[in-house]
Amino acid sequence: MTFFRWFISQTVRNACAARKHYRRLLAAQRDLLSTEAIVAVQAKLDELTAAIREGHTGRMNIKGEELQFAAEKWIKPYPHAAWRENVEVLLVALAVAMGIRTFFLQPFKIPTGSMQPTLFGVNSTPDYGSAFSFAQRGYEDQAKAEFQKQAAAQKAIVVPSGLDRIKAWVEGNSYVHIIAPADGAVDRYCVGPVTKLLIFNIKQTITFGGVTQTIWFPPDCGEIPLAIRAGLFPGREFHKGDDLVKIQVSAGDHLFVDRLTYNFCRPSRGDIIVFETAGIPEAMRNANPANPIPDDEFYIKRLVGLPGEKVQIGDDRHLIINGVRLDAKTPHFQNIYGFNPDTPPRDSQWSGHVNGTIAQKYGILGLSDMPFFPDENAVVDVPPGNCMPMGDNTCNSLDSRFWGPIPESYVIGKSFFVYWPLTSRFGLDNR
Repeated sequence: MTFFRWFISQTVRNACAARKHYRRLLAAQRDLLSTEAIVAVQAKLDELTAAIREGHTGRMNIKGEELQFAAEKWIKPYPHAAWRENVEVLLVALAVAMGIRTFFLQPFKIPTGSMQPTLFGVNSTPDYGSAFSFAQRGYEDQAKAEFQKQAAAQKAIVVPSGLDRIKAWVEGNSYVHIIAPADGAVDRYCVGPVTKLLIFNIKQTITFGGVTQTIWFPPDCGEIPLAIRAGLFPGREFHKGDDLVKIQVSAGDHLFVDRLTYNFCRPSRGDIIVFETAGIPEAMRNANPANPIPDDEFYIKRLVGLPGEKVQIGDDRHLIINGVRLDAKTPHFQNIYGFNPDTPPRDSQWSGHVNGTIAQKYGILGLSDMPFFPDENAVVDVPPGNCMPMGDNTCNSLDSRFWGPIPESYVIGKSFFVYWPLTSRFGLDNR
């Protein structure tokens, strides 16, 4: 009955709030107050409680005032009470947020494109990273062709303005456009570091031709710095009025990871899982000394192999589990295997699962040396208590094809909900 009266009566709500407030103060100071003070305040609390149960408006007002008078007489005042209360509220809110993050939903940002086109990492137009990589490895012809391709893409960019710019931002797209102020060549240190405030990018500077220009609120370029994405290679020459930087950066998907479900059930094939890189065998993490995998990061991949299974990758770009070939009818693999078998595998496209033979056949850089799946005859046993994750973008994914199975204990949860940006991927995304 009191609960019903609480909804319809302002007096009841005020009386309940006063009782809660002074009850909390009495509990906090019980070890400091005299027995006389405790008895006096508790008596008034009991009288107000009785009045609330009776539902008599006048009696609640009177007993509320008496409780306030007794509290002011006996309870010790706190210095800076308003600040204290605000800090308490903030600490409670932080504790609740940390509890939710630790046990229920954890925010996660995808930095790379290993799960494209299911989930997107940071990408840009142009992205001279491939041209830079080809040049570093000595593939001059490929580097030149890729450079020309990115230069054409850069020239085709139309930087929106007004409402179109706002719409683009809502969809996760940011633009940087800087004109060369003079003739000159790119200096190695022309792009300054990003100035941050907490997790926010505040500014970044670019110096060219003796002029320093500031980019306010620069986009997050992920693991590839702005200089490489924009093609600001040392020694590259520009003339006054050229587009020094003209780039569209698309934010990586921001999502919530479900950390609760796997406490009650085992991961299933096709789940998009998040796991700690510490679970990758140390020898595999350090296989490339020039670019080792840290042990304190999180990766997101699709779970393909379960404990006790035998996994193969056929030359037709389909997984074979315990001798059974997966296809587009397998739950959560509809898109992965929805490719045209006559179309060669391509980066960030539905291309199935690529093994070492196929990577070598189509000249996919960096994938031909695949220790666990060099060809379709290679069979990998997933030990008990282990699992095998792979990226959907297998033309550009560092996954179990290179490090083998990982312990299930390092899986922290599964993809639950994409909350940014507002694209077709917004919402429940475990496809």
